[in-house]
Formats: sequence, C-alpha cells, structure tokens
Amino acid sequence: MEKQLQVVVLLAVTFIFPAFVAAQQRRERTIEEIKVEAIHRAEVGQYPLIGLDPADVEDAFKTIHTSDKDEWAAGFMRVGDKYFNEAKTLEKSDPAKANADYIRAWRIYSFGRWPIPASPGKQRSYEKALEAFLDHAKFMDPPLEVVHIPFEGKEIIGYLRLPKNAHGPVPLVIAVNGLDSRKEDLTESFSGILPFGIGYLAVDGPGTGQAPIKVSENADRMLSKVIDYAQSRPEIDRNRIAMHGVSWGAYWATKMAIVERGRLRGTSAQSPPIDEFFQKDFLMNSLLGNREYLFDQVPALMNILEGVNNLDEMAAYLPKMSLVHQGLLGKPMAPMLVIAGVLDTQVPIADEYLLLSKGDVPKAAWVNPRGGHLGRQVGVWPDPLIFKQVIIPWLVKTLEP
Repeated sequence: MEKQLQVVVLLAVTFIFPAFVAAQQRRERTIEEIKVEAIHRAEVGQYPLIGLDPADVEDAFKTIHTSDKDEWAAGFMRVGDKYFNEAKTLEKSDPAKANADYIRAWRIYSFGRWPIPASPGKQRSYEKALEAFLDHAKFMDPPLEVVHIPFEGKEIIGYLRLPKNAHGPVPLVIAVNGLDSRKEDLTESFSGILPFGIGYLAVDGPGTGQAPIKVSENADRMLSKVIDYAQSRPEIDRNRIAMHGVSWGAYWATKMAIVERGRLRGTSAQSPPIDEFFQKDFLMNSLLGNREYLFDQVPALMNILEGVNNLDEMAAYLPKMSLVHQGLLGKPMAPMLVIAGVLDTQVPIADEYLLLSKGDVPKAAWVNPRGGHLGRQVGVWPDPLIFKQVIIPWLVKTLEP
C-alpha cells in the first residue's frame, strides 16, 4: 500500500509540477520586481527605459508602494514636473537646457503612462508627455508640423518633418509605432533620416496613442488615408513613399506592403506578427506574464483591440488578424526589410521565417540569432544602433530616385 501511494504521489508530481512551473513563469512581476527590473533596464539602456536616468526612476519609485496605476503615474509625474517646470523658466535664458529638460520630462511622463493610459492618473501622465514633447519640438530644426488628417468624422494626428533646403518634392517614410511606444518615440528616432534628404510622417497605429480607431481586420484603412494625405502634399514625392513599423506597427507595415504595394516603394518591419502570434496557444503560453515585456503585455494588447473585454474574447478575436487567415500572405508585395531576433518571446521567429518565404519579390532580412524582440540585444545591438546601421540605410537605398 505504501509503495502504491508513492507511485501515485510521483505521478501527481510528474503531471502537476510542469504546469505549476509554467504558471509561475507566466505570472506578472510584483511591484518590487518591477522596480528592480526597471532600474536595471534604465542603467543598461534597455526598452522601455531607453533614455531615462536611473536616478530619476529611483526617485519616482520612492512614492510608489503598490501596483495601483494612479500611484504609479503620480510617482513619475512628480519627477517629470520638476524638469518641466524648470524648462519653462529657462526657455529664453538657456534654450539648450530648457530643451534637454523637456526631453527628460517627456520620457518620464511617458513611462508614467506606460504601457497604456489605463487609469485617470496614467491618462494625465500621457497628456503631460504630449505637452512636454511638443514643447521640445519647438526647438527642432527643421521644424515639426503637427498635421490633422480628417478621417471618418474624427482625425489622424501626425508629426511631419521635411529636410531643409530641398529642391523639389522629397521622399517620405511613414512611421508607425508599436503596442506601447508612440509617434513621439518614432519622431525622435527618425530625425536621423533627415540629413539624407528624406522626410518622415509619424502616426500612432490603430488602437494606440491618439489614433481615431482601434485594431480590427480592416483598420489598415486608416493608414491608407495617411498615404492619401502624404501624396496630396506638393512637397512630397508621391512616387517615393515607404513605411516603417515597429512590432504591432510592423504588422501594419507588412499588411500595407500587400494592400498598398502600388503606392509604397517598400516597407521595413521590426518583428511583425504574422500568424502564429495570433493563435490561442501563443497567447496563453508566451504572452501571458511575458518577462521580456516589463509588465501587463496582455492587458495592453487587449486595450487596442476593437470590442474585446476579456481573455476569452481576445483568444477568439486574435486569429482573425492573422495575415494567413485574411488570405493576404503569398500575394504580390512591395519590397521589404524584415528585422527579427531568434530569441524573441513576444513574436515567434516562425512568423518572420514564414513572411520571408512568401510573396513575389526577394526580401531583405536582418535576423539576430542572439536577439530578442525587434532584434535588440542588450549591450550589443541596442535599438538606436539597429535603427542607425540597419533601418535607415535600407530606407535610404529603397527611396533612391
């Protein structure tokens, strides 16, 4: 009897323990774990704390003791306000310092709303981030133009910058953010393409930031309207337009390479979800409690989807977004650059290999065997380096006359 009992216990351990371990691995970080990880990421320049001073992050955490969203936002707004208020007093006497303070405030406020403004406090932090960024934009040369594109009774808000001293219409990159980044982040990154005589128009992708609609099977119509607008501007060469997308923005860049291939010279896509990402198994076993993501990836993802309010609805909805399900993958496409990391836990590398094998024209690929999401590798291939050495050169070549 004792031996039988031992066998039963061993069997129970064999079958229950792996599930228990998996559940533990999928749990979200506690607030204390988030603090430790966030400070570490600030120290090494790792997303989503690129550009944040670790001392500012530590300062904000001094008043954050729970996972309450408004408490989180208040902690970061308190620190951001310090730099924002200082910037206001220095605009005339020390514009360079004022601009640096606005950038610092914007980054802090933006992390105060991260990953999404899912509470009144986080919404206020997002509004402050927008205000600080636009104050920073006043110092940009060439200037930043805030554009308002009419769309289905609402509007698409974008940031347009064109190179200085251009002779004739210039090529343009339309830049689309990811799940938790924003058009403000892309505006900073794409400043590096202006010296090549190329302009850019940064917009929030469907469901994010100030976008007028959420993610749905036909939300790409919003980005088609952005192309319409770009082609209507006489300063822009309507025949030399490309698109760049980050993560979820890369999904849209990939889809637009198919549905708008006649109007796009090419698209660059960092870790685009294609098919496996949208399946229930990946949602439950990779996205829930994902540790490459700092916290709350699934709630953030749920927030951008049209008409989705719980995990079951999300699991049923996501497969509709698959480009395989939509019958698009394999159709003729504009040229593409696909960037990926083999160790990505947020978008399966199988999706990128699938994308690379489909369509009618050769694609360029930059796949980091030691890279995670977006191909990034801490200390070796940080986001700014990938942007400078991989993305910009490909876009410049693609948009040549």
